[in-house]
Amino acid sequence: QVQLVESGGGLVQAGGSLRLSCATSGSIFSFNDMGWYRQAPGKQRELVAGITTGGSTNYADSVKGRFTISRDNARNTVYLQMNSLKPEDTAVYYCNVASRPTWSALTSWGQGTQVTVSS
Repeated sequence: QVQLVESGGGLVQAGGSLRLSCATSGSIFSFNDMGWYRQAPGKQRELVAGITTGGSTNYADSVKGRFTISRDNARNTVYLQMNSLKPEDTAVYYCNVASRPTWSALTSWGQGTQVTVSS
């Protein structure tokens, strides 16, 4: 069972930045693509960004140029740097092991981390 622990969320004003972290149980991290997802109230969970084992990245159109996903295989951790935040980025953010080409999530969800962007 993979364990996923997200952190780094908070309340920020529009235009601000946050850096999210996702610590994983280490045995499978290096061998799997990873994704960050978010779910806003009343909406379906959606992929925000994905990163392959080789470091290639994929972003939702809504966050391109503002968010950056990265991974540290030595620390079994994936990050999401979020800049120029907008109120519409408000959501609970989750990470998960991802399956290409659809970047579908493969394991049980963690608790997520709340991001709230005020206007």
